[in-house]
Amino acid sequence: MKTYVGVEEAAAYLRTSVRFVRRLISERRIAFYRVGRHVRLAVEDLDSFVQAGKVEPIVRSRSRGKVA
Repeated sequence: MKTYVGVEEAAAYLRTSVRFVRRLISERRIAFYRVGRHVRLAVEDLDSFVQAGKVEPIVRSRSRGKVA
C-alpha cells in the first residue's frame, strides 16, 4: 500500500521549502495526485525523484601521469 503525504509533509521529507515542492508540482516535474482540492504525493514518487537526481562521483587514478 502506498503512503501519501501533503505538500508540507513532502517538503519536510525532502528537507526543502514548501515553495520548492509547489514549483515541482506546477512544472509537472514530480508525480502528484489530486484528491478533491487537495494535492497528495506518494512517498515512493518522492524517493524516485531524489534518485533520478543522483550524480555519481568521478573516480580519478592516483598517478595522473606522474612517474613515481
